[in-house]
Amino acid sequence: MNGLHIIKAVATGNLCVLLYFSDNTQQNINVGDYIMKHPHPQYNKYLNPKKFATFKIENGNIVWGKNWDLIFPIEQLHKGEIKEG
Repeated sequence: MNGLHIIKAVATGNLCVLLYFSDNTQQNINVGDYIMKHPHPQYNKYLNPKKFATFKIENGNIVWGKNWDLIFPIEQLHKGEIKEG
């Protein structure tokens, strides 16, 4: 795999996830804040901590759901902020 990618992700509580990147950097991302600011039936289920913890790494990015219900641009995750749009 070329380019920046996530190599590991660990839930840190309160709907946050610590991401480890291929360039040896880390970011702790609060996904819960994003979901609360952008409610959507597809995302709201991940406000449940057990459901939130079902994320996985696929193709170098963190994803939730069988069909990637929730995914964020890797560049935003690397900067430590997720934005709308």
